[in-house]
Amino acid sequence: MRISVSSDMDEPVARSLVAELRGRGHEVLTHGALRAGDDPQWAACSEAAAREVADGTSDQAVVCCWTGTGASIAANKVPGVRAALCTDAYSADGARRWNDANVLALSLRLTSEPLLKEILDAWFAARPSEEPEDRENVARIGRLDGPRAAS
Repeated sequence: MRISVSSDMDEPVARSLVAELRGRGHEVLTHGALRAGDDPQWAACSEAAAREVADGTSDQAVVCCWTGTGASIAANKVPGVRAALCTDAYSADGARRWNDANVLALSLRLTSEPLLKEILDAWFAARPSEEPEDRENVARIGRLDGPRAAS
């Protein structure tokens, strides 16, 4: 799987995230402080990673900032993106299962390396729900993006 990763700061957890994803066999495209010469501002690098998901360049993305909130807000402004700020494995599982989230947002402050692995385990193990109510909610979110991303 190709995964875009952005971080506004070159923090140990961001470097661990990239290494962990590569160690799991994913191709990683980096943005922000993780790529020399790139714009490290959270809004810019989160948007760049999210756009790669929306345009199909990447299958998923992980966006990071100090709290994770700004990164998730910026990513969610990109039509077709469903970014979820996850602080534990349970929220990561639910985000994938019930919300069919395609972008994971993480806090650089709150996410330890062991917690990072738990979140990633849950994120990748979960599959989007096929329940009609869940699918309709995801479709409704798509319609909020307008005609371009409603599919």
